[in-house]
Amino acid sequence: MNRFLRRLSALTLPACICVSTQADVAQVAVAANFAEPIKAVAAELQNTTGHTLAVTLGGTGKLYAQIRNGAPFDVLLAADSDTPARLERDGLAQPGSRFTYATGRLVLWSPDAQRVDAQGVVLQQGRFKRLAYANPKTAPYGAAATEVMDKLGLSAVLAPKLVQGESIGQAYSFATTGNADIGFVALSQVLEGGRLKSGSMWLIPQGLYSPIRQDAVLLRHGAGNAAALALMQLLKSPNIKDLIRSYGYEF
Repeated sequence: MNRFLRRLSALTLPACICVSTQADVAQVAVAANFAEPIKAVAAELQNTTGHTLAVTLGGTGKLYAQIRNGAPFDVLLAADSDTPARLERDGLAQPGSRFTYATGRLVLWSPDAQRVDAQGVVLQQGRFKRLAYANPKTAPYGAAATEVMDKLGLSAVLAPKLVQGESIGQAYSFATTGNADIGFVALSQVLEGGRLKSGSMWLIPQGLYSPIRQDAVLLRHGAGNAAALALMQLLKSPNIKDLIRSYGYEF
């Protein structure tokens, strides 16, 4: 009997070894507009599960290109819904994993508290030298800014003043560093605790641009990553949705 028990232990031991209690790390590609919220989300994930995130920020189009070229990301938090859907069609994302984690808002912002009025008249007056925006080909917030200028009939007038960033993060950097007087940026970049951190802004009416629906998708590389799976679940939780709302996002 003792010999039988020893044999049974030897057979069952490998199965026990396969059950890991260690925390995982997920490689997450994150649209630049979500730079601040993802810090809070990552902290909550680590506090509640022990899992951690390694975050790469960038324009959604550039992140898509990196994924297509084999970058080992586990999750994409895009600034649109088209890119995650395209990754599903490409066979690079887990089917059925895509969902909207936030809907973004576009603002016209300046670090100067007196520069931007609440109705955006500053755009028509043109009393500024440089206007920053993100590349509309790779950044959904840049595409939204282009829509706004088109609908206001100001595209031709403003063209000589435009300074284009690779992402909404770079557009914001241009405005904060003085390389542009004002900029089309994400509301999430200028809010803290639900309030404007500094400067002045025009919250652009949503009728002037298409909804910026931001989708998350689990990539094929992350299918077996516990941290990636936990992040996808956490983003759907009521507490995290409230946190995301505090940065100016909607659902």
